[in-house]
Amino acid sequence: MAAGGRERRTFHALTKASQFTVEQAPCVVFGYHELGYVCIEALLELGAPIAALFTHRDDPGEEIWWRSCAELAANHRIAVYFDEQFGSAWIERIRSWAPAVIYSFNYRRLLPRAVLQCASIAALNVHPSKLPAYRGRAPINWVLVNGERETGVTLHHMVERADAGDIVAQQTVAIDDSDTALTLSRKLTPLAADLITRFHPLIVAGTAPRAAQNLRAGSYFGRRTPADGRIDWNWPARRIFNLVRAVTHPYPGAFCVVEGRRIYIWQASIGSERGCLGRPGEIIGAKGSGLELAAGEGSVILHRVQLENEPEIAAAELPSRLAASRPSLKQHQTLFN
Repeated sequence: MAAGGRERRTFHALTKASQFTVEQAPCVVFGYHELGYVCIEALLELGAPIAALFTHRDDPGEEIWWRSCAELAANHRIAVYFDEQFGSAWIERIRSWAPAVIYSFNYRRLLPRAVLQCASIAALNVHPSKLPAYRGRAPINWVLVNGERETGVTLHHMVERADAGDIVAQQTVAIDDSDTALTLSRKLTPLAADLITRFHPLIVAGTAPRAAQNLRAGSYFGRRTPADGRIDWNWPARRIFNLVRAVTHPYPGAFCVVEGRRIYIWQASIGSERGCLGRPGEIIGAKGSGLELAAGEGSVILHRVQLENEPEIAAAELPSRLAASRPSLKQHQTLFN
């Protein structure tokens, strides 16, 4: 064990040098989202030949803030495919491109072994966490939900099990209270591109480091759904704050219910982390343009909110909006649940 109780990970070079140069090593990329975009850019800047890109069509139900991998590939005359099932015909076609390296960059499907085996050198993924912690889905959201103080990005070999292959390299970034899932994503994407820039030449040369993961020391988290954004006002203030920033724009949002109406909380801060300041979910006062609510322990200040099917507003406007819909409702009776 290393100092501080952390396991010391031993890195070894690949045992057999491939003697490829970057220009001699065709890649097939499975990529999507901003992380995919910056990693493809990094490969192109290195002069890596990309035989094909497999990507996803944008979901009209999502807030699209990232650049299009499909457009980037098309601009560089790279064939683009949206297929997500890979039967024998596709395996033969991928094999015919003779990929030295297969990459997955934020691709939303686990690639089958038959695809991984098409790579003559390696099949690798860039995962936005410090593996073996936060294997699986939505790691950027989960680290915020769980109140982590740091995370990172990992370049690792792909195996059939999700995010379980040997690690080539990692980078770490601090998480601040001001971070949301979007700002944290923007911290991580340049680190991902840097890993590709520094280690792709070593990968194709057969000299990149690699170290096995200790999966028992890590963690795995599954897919999140919009329903996971439900706030429980019995929680401590920090837990509520962490959920809000983990799923705010461009994600579906944290929410609660008042008088049968769903209210989305898009921005919040911690008022206090100590004490019982009122019944959980009770409005206890105004804070400028914000609204302070009691939590199970401490309080949360709401800044930006949205009644379902209405425009987003400053939280201080909320009581009057609620009163307009139910004139008999008094502020001290207003409980969020």
